[in-house]
Amino acid sequence: MYQNKVNLIGFLGGDAEVRNANKRSFTTLSIATKSSYKDKQTGQYVAETEWHRCVVFGKLAEFAATLTKGAHVQIEGQLRSRVLAVNNSDVKRRIWEIRVDSILKLDRAEKAGSEDQDTGEEPAA
Repeated sequence: MYQNKVNLIGFLGGDAEVRNANKRSFTTLSIATKSSYKDKQTGQYVAETEWHRCVVFGKLAEFAATLTKGAHVQIEGQLRSRVLAVNNSDVKRRIWEIRVDSILKLDRAEKAGSEDQDTGEEPAA
């Protein structure tokens, strides 16, 4: 049995970018995840940020294009790699990216205006 599945929860580092290649439109996302560990020598916690390149195709790409910097999201997809030639030379570079199958926006709903908030008072009759 084989499985290639990635599940990330993080924040967008920039607005979604819509791109075109080979007569095909897609959206790219840059998602940051954080982790931390305690340094044994100093006893201090050290935070690390990992950046993930995510590529979204099809109808889901239209939704992904509406996401903006700072959005809190959960994505699921497959880890993929591809090889690119660097500046028309013989040098090749392998990049890793996540081909997204689903996106869940985790941001809280916008706060209601002050006239919509419950003040705890009875409405006037």
